Amino acid sequence: MAIEQTHTTGEVVEEVSHEITLFAESIFHFGNFNITNALLSSWFAVLVIIMLVIILRKKLKEVPGVLQNIFEIILEGALDLCDQVTNSRKLSMKVFPIAISVFFFVLINNWLGLLPIGGLGIIEKGEHGLAFIPFLRGGTADVNTTIALAVMAVIGANLFGIFSIGIWKIFNKYVNVKALGQIFTKIKKDKTVIIVAPITFFVGLLELVGEFAKIASLSFRLFGNVFAGEVLLASMAALFAYILPVPFLFLEILVGVIQALIFSMLLIVYFTISATDHEEHGEHEEEHGHHKENIAVS
Repeated sequence: MAIEQTHTTGEVVEEVSHEITLFAESIFHFGNFNITNALLSSWFAVLVIIMLVIILRKKLKEVPGVLQNIFEIILEGALDLCDQVTNSRKLSMKVFPIAISVFFFVLINNWLGLLPIGGLGIIEKGEHGLAFIPFLRGGTADVNTTIALAVMAVIGANLFGIFSIGIWKIFNKYVNVKALGQIFTKIKKDKTVIIVAPITFFVGLLELVGEFAKIASLSFRLFGNVFAGEVLLASMAALFAYILPVPFLFLEILVGVIQALIFSMLLIVYFTISATDHEEHGEHEEEHGHHKENIAVS
């Protein structure tokens, strides 16, 4: 999609194009470090969060003001929603700070691409003439940002699991050596262990592959929805600049909230699963089953 403008110097008239690209455009450089408009937006989002935290901290009172009251309602509702996933307030209090931080970071980045400040930017000479590059582009409309968030979520969940239930249980979740060892310890009592144990070991390897699938799923879902929204708004604005894009703008505001909520909820789910000791749960179910059998026999 190209939005064409004119750039006049004396009698020379040159067209300035603005194309929506899959990659983030470069704004300036610090040595070999490339600063893109998506990275600039991400920094701006972090700055907004820091400013909000400082303002709320300074205005914190026993009788809350309007801003404090709004954020208290949001945080209490979000914490209750987190409890529904974790089923434990103690676990929620550990996971919630990172989940709510990611929520606001993703939300602000989603909304930054919708702000009507597209005229602020630089004009550079490219292969096909002059090109307009906006200063701000929604950080989550750049796949590099969403992949970084997804990697952080998956690695963070596994580290959280290591601190919660131990490194051996997390390792055994993916490389289930214990399942193979059961072939030698349980074969006398249960012959089916010869079949079940290798399958259990293979399932563990699939769990490892699933961790990489989580990264792809988290990153491309968020990137695809946000980028598609920006393309849709640009298309509508190109067709009719004033009235037609307004309903789509409100739709994208809602989509921004939903995508931030989905990403945060999935992060909570991953952290909760990693912190759950499935071996203890399985042993408890097995003991409970044997107890029922004993009662039935007696």
